[in-house]
Amino acid sequence: MTSEVDHLVVAAATLEQGAAWCEATLGVAPAGGGRHVGMGTHNRLLAIASPAYPKAYLEIIAIDPDAAPPARPRWFGLDDAALQAALRVQPRLLHVVARTTHIDHTLAALAAQGVDAGRPVAAERASPAGLLRWRIAGRSDGSLLFGGALPTLIEWGDMHPSDSLPPSQVALLELSLGGLPPPLAAALGLGGVGWRGDGPVLSARLATPRGEVRLESGG
Repeated sequence: MTSEVDHLVVAAATLEQGAAWCEATLGVAPAGGGRHVGMGTHNRLLAIASPAYPKAYLEIIAIDPDAAPPARPRWFGLDDAALQAALRVQPRLLHVVARTTHIDHTLAALAAQGVDAGRPVAAERASPAGLLRWRIAGRSDGSLLFGGALPTLIEWGDMHPSDSLPPSQVALLELSLGGLPPPLAAALGLGGVGWRGDGPVLSARLATPRGEVRLESGG
């Protein structure tokens, strides 16, 4: 295993809409997040760690209306007009980010399979616990590969967002990905994930105050 599930990405038209969705769907309000300078986005976070997924969290992300447009496409395909139209109807589970301590090595392993998963770029944002720093891989066009089934890779610095997140009574119990060729799944070395040949790109089962909830992305 060379990578682990870091966080689930739920995209929303606005953070207010995303927070309301979180309370209605999972029974809890997300904690504060921050702004991503240079990407024109902001977020709120929710701890969803469990024994199977240590440090996991859920990120609600939206385009920041007060930020200047970025010089490059936003991550996770957030600039896509069709996606933004769908988000105006309701937020949706969009993607999963995988944590690694060797991002360059994992990107090289994917490249050896003929897949350009992007190059790692440095990023940072302020948090209540201090400055978070990380390296994250992203394609220059901002697109997600294999319908979003290929996780985005991230490598954290000294601090991780989950270190300062309050407990939420929500826990990730199971995560499966559909539509990713087996050689790429092997190159990722992603632990704790079930792999399917078809079905929803992402399917996550969570324990919540409202009982078990399953979130699924588009196919």
